Amino acid sequence: MTQATLILIKPDGLKKSLTGNILTRLSETKLEIVAAKIVRVSRQLAEEHYCHLKEKPFFPELIRYLQGELHDRRKVMALIYWGEDAISKCRELAGATNPEKAESTSIRGSYGRITTAGIYENVIHVSSNDSEAEREIKLWFSPEEIIVNLYPTKEVARKEKKVKAWA
Repeated sequence: MTQATLILIKPDGLKKSLTGNILTRLSETKLEIVAAKIVRVSRQLAEEHYCHLKEKPFFPELIRYLQGELHDRRKVMALIYWGEDAISKCRELAGATNPEKAESTSIRGSYGRITTAGIYENVIHVSSNDSEAEREIKLWFSPEEIIVNLYPTKEVARKEKKVKAWA
């Protein structure tokens, strides 16, 4: 079945200059990238992304991690991969969430680690299922940023707002 999945190359992956390595590995899936951008992650975005982990004791550190506070890289690379069985293909390549339990040939097994504070620095996020993929994609991207129509959209009128433009 044709699916979309959100991929995040997290701040530790960017700091270690692993973007090319990770994208090369993901190219093995033969999936199409239908959206990509660099995002400065706000606290609100990080908390919404990991809302299902809000009650966990490691939640505050996880938010700081995704925001880049732990690596002095206040950005992530967000991508949408699209195609046949996108979620399972990308999750298989990513490996287990815990880098120490991930196959050594997986992305997390090759590049991840667990800090002395117990934080999983696993360099990549992949949506876990179709409903999470939709929730996450809608959180990270607007319909205009995606080159295919993944989900139903509607036209809305918005009051004019000020935006930055090139001088």
